Amino acid sequence: MKHRLTFALCLFLPLGVFAQPSATPDTVVGKLTQGGKPPGYRLAWHDEFDRPGLPDPAKWAYDTGRNKSGWANQELQYYARARPENARVENGKLLIVARREALRSMPDYGGQAYTSTRLYTRGTFEFTYGFVEVRAKLPCGLGTWPAIWMLGMNGKWPENGEIDIMEHVGRSKGEVLGSLHTGAYNWPHNTQITAKRMVPDVCDAFHTYQLTWDAGQILIGIDDRNYLRFTKPKDANHHQWPYDDPQYLILNLAIGGFLGGAVDDSIFPQRMEVDFVRIYQQPGSGRPLRQNYLPRTDHPAIPLP
Repeated sequence: MKHRLTFALCLFLPLGVFAQPSATPDTVVGKLTQGGKPPGYRLAWHDEFDRPGLPDPAKWAYDTGRNKSGWANQELQYYARARPENARVENGKLLIVARREALRSMPDYGGQAYTSTRLYTRGTFEFTYGFVEVRAKLPCGLGTWPAIWMLGMNGKWPENGEIDIMEHVGRSKGEVLGSLHTGAYNWPHNTQITAKRMVPDVCDAFHTYQLTWDAGQILIGIDDRNYLRFTKPKDANHHQWPYDDPQYLILNLAIGGFLGGAVDDSIFPQRMEVDFVRIYQQPGSGRPLRQNYLPRTDHPAIPLP
């Protein structure tokens, strides 16, 4: 989701621009195929956002590490921690809100003119392989850059591996991007794996953004239709395929930057609404979870197929 020193998002380049650093990836972009939850997968982790207030601290942490020095990609926001003006659960939805304001009193303030939030599951839930679905409605103001994505736990970017389940920018309303970055395939080398799908009502209606990830391939889709497939290259090493290691999930709303572009200050506040986050895994996959998450008992469980 451009130069990423740690956590960043990806530039979009035309489809089919794939160099061959050490192997040609078996990749299909743009062609729609049947998606959705694979048969037999069971719910492993979820948040239904049914308890008003701040996001559940047993499930979500706040990424604020580069507020003082400035975020990668020339992004313009300050990411607030545990601030309801920027992240709260309300009416059964998680709201991530970007505002035009300067929090000069904060000790890690870095001169930003906008605030927002970046939530992640690092330290609360990390996993290998599964089916991820996030139902969300996106902002469309000029300069907004919402994303649903994942980063690997082992190594620095891009060797740790990145999976962009959804990116969208307000200047290209309706154009949803899915992308993958590895040591071999990434934007600085002009070899990243990227596809797009047009969703005209992306800012007016909820859609479900999906990832299917197993030991042999990665599929990215929307509303049970996949539009990107990356198959593990034959005899792949970690440089080409870092996706056998744990990753964690990130939800954020960035402002400006290389991909977000120019910002219209009249649009604020802007918000991404998230209805639910659900992660399923195949029983007996042999890939242990690391999590500090204990399921809540004050609401009924999601019915399983």
